[in-house]
Amino acid sequence: MVGDVEPLDATIGRLVRDVPDFPQPGVVFKDITPLLDDHEALTRTVAALAAAGRDAEGRVVVDRVVGMEARGFILAAPVALALGVGFVPVRKPGKLPWETRAVSYALEYGEETLEMHTDALDAGDRVLVVDDVLATGGTARATQQLVEQAGGSVHGVAVLLELSFLPGRATIGDLPLTALHVV
Repeated sequence: MVGDVEPLDATIGRLVRDVPDFPQPGVVFKDITPLLDDHEALTRTVAALAAAGRDAEGRVVVDRVVGMEARGFILAAPVALALGVGFVPVRKPGKLPWETRAVSYALEYGEETLEMHTDALDAGDRVLVVDDVLATGGTARATQQLVEQAGGSVHGVAVLLELSFLPGRATIGDLPLTALHVV
């Protein structure tokens, strides 16, 4: 530790708890609520995720931050604020009130569809995708497809946790990945 500050990786490891057999038997759910309840840890986490939307000199290099339902929203919205850019929600079907485009994908324990408003991005927008966990990579890949269908490009993916025993990193291919804690 430097001074009295615990490294962020250690803080995340300490505050994120495992919940076995949730949402179904055999799945170990990563509960981030203790981290969200810790102001200092949450502040440091948002700053670290936002760094993925900056260049080496600290300049913002993205036009939007896209967060996926539901815990991705919790992290992506303050990251967008930290970068001074807009936040775009990606949601499950029927949750967005305007015209949408959709992509279906496989996840660790089933299949899902994500939607984004058709007018959420401008052509050429550079996007930082933010989520809580990178597991199989299906959600991030589907979000990348939604962004590209809208004429945007994904600058990178930033996540709180990467589950390295699942194929998420391989699924997202050559997209730059920032993972604050790898399990």
